[in-house]
Amino acid sequence: MMTKEELLSILSEVKHPAKGEQSLVELGMVKDIEIQERAVTVTLAFPKRRDPLAEYLIGSARAALNRHLPEGVKAEVKTVVEEPAAPAKKKALDLDFSGLEKVGHIIGVASGKGGVGKSTVAVNLAVALARLGYKVGLADADVYGPSVPTMTGTEGFTPQAFQDGDKEWILPIEKYGVKWMSIGYFANRGQALIWRGPMACNALKQMVLQVAWGELDFLLIDMPPGTGDIHISLVQDIPVSGAVIVTTPQNVALADVEKGVNMFRNPSIAKPIFGLIENMSWFTPEAHPEERYYLFGRDGGTRMAEQFGIDLLGQIPIVQGIREGGDSGEPVALGSRPDALAFLDIARRLSAKV
Repeated sequence: MMTKEELLSILSEVKHPAKGEQSLVELGMVKDIEIQERAVTVTLAFPKRRDPLAEYLIGSARAALNRHLPEGVKAEVKTVVEEPAAPAKKKALDLDFSGLEKVGHIIGVASGKGGVGKSTVAVNLAVALARLGYKVGLADADVYGPSVPTMTGTEGFTPQAFQDGDKEWILPIEKYGVKWMSIGYFANRGQALIWRGPMACNALKQMVLQVAWGELDFLLIDMPPGTGDIHISLVQDIPVSGAVIVTTPQNVALADVEKGVNMFRNPSIAKPIFGLIENMSWFTPEAHPEERYYLFGRDGGTRMAEQFGIDLLGQIPIVQGIREGGDSGEPVALGSRPDALAFLDIARRLSAKV
């Protein structure tokens, strides 16, 4: 079994992004280390005022321990409040909606499953809305696979934090006329975020509620794929105006769209669905923009929209430039080609409907 000194060395790998990259050890946050035969328990001390990155730090500490501990040794991370007057029981996250006071419409971008290009659509839709003159922000709520930093060319950026009275806020990253926030800004490249559902839910809420968004017409939330407890917690606790659902045209996608529709129409959630966006509608070769090849079927999104009584906001083709834009960090919606115009048309329809 490792010694306390060795465990402290492991914990020194975990840096606090908002504290000048100082480690948990340097900041004096490691309150206690308890070593048992098959378990290690680390207690981290936080101030009474909630650190907006608390969930990230807890998850990172647990991940660092799991990487180095011998096989079969369990790592547990507990927290305490430093002030003696702190209550014995504290909510995981005190919901404070003051950061959303100047936000007009919060729209979830959802999909019944992964692999449909939901994040690509969300990023380009945000850019398209900004090009139409709206003030736009996007919160990357896909904590297990955050892709917004890559798609916007903001990898390696670290949002700054500031104090306002007794509250600490995170400043979003601004680029292409959009304010971006993602858990990916606080994790090292390739780092796996080993979080259970409740921890992921709290981290997501922090990514929305403790960000200084300022005045926005639209705040898009790139939601994780699926319809699990994370999605339900998010749309129940965040004042979401409604959602758009992203799908592909093949018939097999129908069941996944139905799951997404039923989740938002569930009486316990009851959020309007502003429309369906069909991605990968057809393939257009770069050299022959007038040609269309319907690789995944034709007009599947139209039939799904009619079946569930929602609007089809638009169809996005498969174009090489969309993939290249995502990889290079320059969203295709910045341009003037047909794929960019498709996103602008969808943005117009969505803004008019909302």
